[in-house]
Amino acid sequence: MNNIQTLLSIGSIGLFSFVSLNFNSAVLQNLSVEVESKVYLTAFSLADDMIEEIKQKAFDEETITFRSINPDELTESLYLGPETGESNVTQYDDIDDYDDYVRPVSLPHAENYNVTCRVDYVSGSNPGQTSLVQTYFKRVRVTVTSPYLRNPVTLTQIFTLHSK
Repeated sequence: MNNIQTLLSIGSIGLFSFVSLNFNSAVLQNLSVEVESKVYLTAFSLADDMIEEIKQKAFDEETITFRSINPDELTESLYLGPETGESNVTQYDDIDDYDDYVRPVSLPHAENYNVTCRVDYVSGSNPGQTSLVQTYFKRVRVTVTSPYLRNPVTLTQIFTLHSK
């Protein structure tokens, strides 16, 4: 009888260890998914904040005064980016000033993120196609990267001359 009790005790300890290990694995996996979700939510929030900031700007340097304009009067695609004297983001006054802009973000709950902007003219009939000539449409692509993200987060917004 003593041998049977010993065998049952060893079996129950083995079963308890197996169940405990599976339970701990499930808890750890759920915790990992929760942390990853928070990281992606932060990345989406940072990208959306950048889009909202850009929405407050004029379409182009030439449209700040709200005059009627032809596409060929807009900033040429080679010159998209900050104008002379706009060395700080607080001086940006139009959408294309954000071309090639990078903002590192390190806050207590958002460490080691990089927010990168890309601005291009796009075709009015096909907003997915970059245009080398000026159009009434600009595509802003905001990408957020972090060592904690498996894949970068990218949000895209198409702005038109009259989208304000």
